[in-house]
Amino acid sequence: MILKLCEAGESVLRQPSRELTPAEIVSTPIQELIGSMYETMRAAPGVGLAAPQIGVQLQIAVIEDRQDYIDKLPPEHAAVRLRSALAPHVIINPRLTLESETVEFFEGCLSLPGFTAIVPRALAVTVDCLNERAQPVTIQARGWHARILQHEIDHLHGTLYIDRMLTRSFMGRENFERHWRDVPVADVRRLLDA
Repeated sequence: MILKLCEAGESVLRQPSRELTPAEIVSTPIQELIGSMYETMRAAPGVGLAAPQIGVQLQIAVIEDRQDYIDKLPPEHAAVRLRSALAPHVIINPRLTLESETVEFFEGCLSLPGFTAIVPRALAVTVDCLNERAQPVTIQARGWHARILQHEIDHLHGTLYIDRMLTRSFMGRENFERHWRDVPVADVRRLLDA
């Protein structure tokens, strides 16, 4: 079932979510919720969706970066972002460890439709979490996968990308596509900060 997305201004997006017990994770309601989250993310379309974005204050997020999304990008965009297809996976009760220096790229969010901004994020991360079967999992990610994980885990703690963005880079998606899409981030920063 496709669920309604919450948008910035709704309090559920600004509150920390609660952890789940293993028994809760394997229960029918949570398994159905995970299925609905995947459907909602794909319909949006997006590459990640956290439970608070559908009004549920639980530490669950689903992630999938499909090859057909990547194929719509110029090859150099995917390469510089270290972006490759990601199989669907669930993170529950995640613990994030930043493993490297930060890199800056434009980022968007299903809860802030129509906008984008440059957001500094760690290039590499480790996430310790539970999967949809309540089994412990460690994810070591670099590039775009690391960015998606950081973005979704932020949602679980009531943080949006606008809390981390370079404020002068915030813009409507149409203007980004028209003026900035093919400009290297370092050049965007220089031009906007001038």
